[in-house]
Amino acid sequence: TNVAIEPKLSMQWFLKMQHFADMALPPVMNDELKFYPAKYKNTYRNWLENIKDWCISRQLWWGHRIPAYYLPKGGFVVAETPEQALELAKEKTGDANLKMEDLRQEDDCLDTWFSSWLWPISLFDGINNPGNEEIKYYYPTADLVTGPDIIFFWVARMIMAGYEYMGDMPFRNVYFTGIVRDKIGRKMSKSLGNSPDPLELIEQFGADGVRMGMMLAAPAGNDILFDEALCEQGRNFNNKIWNAFRLVKGWQVADIEQPEYAKLATEWFDSMLAKTAEEVNDLFGKYRLSEALMAVYKLFWDEFSSWYLEMVKPAYGQPIDKVTYEKTLAFFETLLKLLHPFMPFITEELWQHIYDRQPGESIMTQTLVKDMPYNETLIAQFEAVKEVISGIRTIRLQKNIAQKEALALEVTGENPVAGFGSVIAKLCNLSEIKQVETKSEGAAAFMVGTTEYAVPLGNLINVEEELKKLEADLKYQEGFLQSVMKKLSNEKFVSKAPANVIEMERKKQADAETKIAALKESIAALKR
Repeated sequence: TNVAIEPKLSMQWFLKMQHFADMALPPVMNDELKFYPAKYKNTYRNWLENIKDWCISRQLWWGHRIPAYYLPKGGFVVAETPEQALELAKEKTGDANLKMEDLRQEDDCLDTWFSSWLWPISLFDGINNPGNEEIKYYYPTADLVTGPDIIFFWVARMIMAGYEYMGDMPFRNVYFTGIVRDKIGRKMSKSLGNSPDPLELIEQFGADGVRMGMMLAAPAGNDILFDEALCEQGRNFNNKIWNAFRLVKGWQVADIEQPEYAKLATEWFDSMLAKTAEEVNDLFGKYRLSEALMAVYKLFWDEFSSWYLEMVKPAYGQPIDKVTYEKTLAFFETLLKLLHPFMPFITEELWQHIYDRQPGESIMTQTLVKDMPYNETLIAQFEAVKEVISGIRTIRLQKNIAQKEALALEVTGENPVAGFGSVIAKLCNLSEIKQVETKSEGAAAFMVGTTEYAVPLGNLINVEEELKKLEADLKYQEGFLQSVMKKLSNEKFVSKAPANVIEMERKKQADAETKIAALKESIAALKR
C-alpha cells in the first residue's frame, strides 16, 4: 500500500543453533552426504559457519502453536501437553491450586520450517511412533531433489534434525535443480506476473513437450531462462517419435531373406544403443540429467530416425524382412524405456501398442537396459561410412542431380569402408563402387580422412552453368586470399598481433590456396 512500516518490538522465541550446525556441517564437507552439483557445498558451509539463533515465532492465525504457557504472576513453562504444563506451573510457582484456565498459551505459531525440518522422519511416523518398521526400512532415504534457494531453510535443517533425533543423515544425496526464470533473468512470481500458465503450455505443446523441453535446458543447478521455444522443441521431438512409430508399424512384413545393408545396419545400431545406454546410466549416477536426456535425444533423432530407419526402410510398396522388422521393434522398445523417465506419457502410449501387452502391464515397471556389449570398432567404421554418404549427398545437392539418377563412386587407392558398400549404395543410389588409381576427369571429389572419393559426373550436369558457378567461387576465393595476404604483408600487424592470430591468418591463407587449386583443376577439366 506504500504506507511506511513502523517496527514493533515484541517477545519472540528462539532456538539455539550452534549445536545443530556443529553436527550438520562435517558430513557434507566430508562428502558422506553428497551435493550435486558440489559447488553448493560452499553455500551450505557459509550458512553454517555463520549460524544465528533461529527465531521460531510467527504471528499467524494458523500453524503449530508454540507449546509455551505463561504463568499468572509472570514467567512461563514449556511442555508437550497442557496437562504437563499445569504440573510444571504448580512446581514452579509452588501454588498447588493453579488451574488450567490460569495459564495462557503463547499465541505465536512455529515457523513453517520448524515442522518441515522433521519431514524425512515424520513421513514414516518416526516422531509419534519411533522405531516403527517403515522408518527402520526407509531411513535414511536415498535422494532429495530441491532448489538451491532453500539450502539453509530446508536442506540444512533436515540434516540437523536427522542427526539430532535419529542419529543419522536423512538422505544420502541432494540434487539441486535450477530455478526457472523469465527471459531477462527474473524469478517467476505472481506479483511480477511473469509466470506462464502451465495448463496453457500443456494445451499448446503437450505435457511431454513442456517437460522434455525444460529438462533439456536445465543442467544441474543452473537457472533456466524460460522461453516457449524450449516447449516447441519438446513438441517437435514428440512428433518425431510419433512419426517414427507410424512409419515402422506401417511396414508390410514378409518372410524374405535379410538384405546385407539391413544386417549391417542392425549390427551397428545394436552397438550404438548399448553404448548410449551405458552413457545414460553413467550420467544418471552423476545426476547429470539434462546430459542423459540429450544423449537419448541425439540417439533417437540422429542415429535412429535419420540414419538407421533410412538404412533399413524398404523401397516404396515393398515389404521388409521379418528379422530386420523384429530387430527394429526391439530397438524402438528399448529407446522408449530410455526416454520414459523424461517423457512418461508418449512412451507409455507407444509401449502399449508396439507389442500386445497384458492387462496392468506398464513401461513404468520395466528395467532400464545396462551392461550390454557393443563393438566400438564398428561404431567408428560407421562414422566414416556416414561421412562418405554425406559427401555424395553434398555433390548431388551442389550439382543439382536428382536422387533418381544412379551415380558411380570411385575410391582412389584402398577403400577403408569396402565392407559397407551395400549401405552406401542404398542410401546414395549408386550403380557401382570401384577402386581406381586416379579419379576420372571432371569427377567431383571429396576427402574422408586420407582417402579420396570421386563421383564421375559425365552428362549429369550442365557444363556451362557449372563453369559459371566455379568461376564465381574462384573469384571470391582469390579476393579472400588477397585480403589475407595484404594483412600478412603488413609489418605493423605482424609485429603487434598475438601469435595465435597470426597462425589463424596463415591457416586461412593455406585453406584458400588449397580451394583455389582445386577450383582451377575442376574448371580446367570441364573446359577440356
